[in-house]
Amino acid sequence: MDEAPPDVQDLAAERAARRAARDFAAADALRDRITQAGWTVVDDAEGWRLEPVAVDVVPAGPVAARDVASVLNEPATADASLHWVVEGWPEDVRRAIDSFRANAGGRDLHYVVADVTGQPPEVWGDDVEVVQLDHGTGWGAARNAGLKRSRGGVVLALDGSIEATGDVLGPLEAALEDATIGVCGPFGIVTSDLREFDGTNGPEADAIEGYCMAFRRDVLSTAGMFDEKFRWYRTADIEFSFRIKDLGLRAVVVPVPVERHEHRMWFQTPPEDRARWSKRNFYRFLDRWRDRYDLTVSGEPPSAHGHHEPTGHDEHHHGP
Repeated sequence: MDEAPPDVQDLAAERAARRAARDFAAADALRDRITQAGWTVVDDAEGWRLEPVAVDVVPAGPVAARDVASVLNEPATADASLHWVVEGWPEDVRRAIDSFRANAGGRDLHYVVADVTGQPPEVWGDDVEVVQLDHGTGWGAARNAGLKRSRGGVVLALDGSIEATGDVLGPLEAALEDATIGVCGPFGIVTSDLREFDGTNGPEADAIEGYCMAFRRDVLSTAGMFDEKFRWYRTADIEFSFRIKDLGLRAVVVPVPVERHEHRMWFQTPPEDRARWSKRNFYRFLDRWRDRYDLTVSGEPPSAHGHHEPTGHDEHHHGP
């Protein structure tokens, strides 16, 4: 049997200590890091052991997001990986995938669907890698489960409301050749107070909206993935953008040919729920990034009278 590298063994030993101390949240986080490194920790009567994960095999049937094997340590084998999370309205995602197929431009594209709805895998097509997840998996965990399968040098996190009407990949790939750019896409937003965000034509932005955001694959190793505490999608894209910018990289608006259809997760969620969940997510963002005006285009805090609390209303931030 293969032997895990020392750093992975250290993580497993630390996880065992956390479990013994009944710090289960920390133990689960360590298990996720072990999985991302390509290993599974197995608890047995003698303690624990490590087994290599078969990264080329995606388990059939629903699985826990944390049990999806990562291929991020493997060399990239495609030009780009395109990702969707399916929490409903699979017909929107099928329309999106079809549109990118039609505009691939001869590129080797890797399509990934993280599905929590239990759709038969064959509905997506033979060229789509389907990660079937347990019902009730949160948005952040589902997004990360798909991202762990990224085989393309460039990664696109997409929403089913986006339809490609031309070559989307070309401008994004060209932008990401600039090593100073960490994330880009057609829908950028800026803020003057870290409470309300408004659309911008850029090119510089404070965050890229999650309808269509692109980044190099290695960003997932340096900035980390989406915060899985975001069980609903709102503001997760802002938080992820800020983590990328905290590395000293830029968020840049890149116009691309897309049509944006109704974002059904927003419009078909009861108003009272979306207001409550949006506000909860925004406070989660503020807990980490409060007063980090150095990461914004403005670079300066507003005057004290300009501060107000987030409302969760859609007019301030429209992205998934």
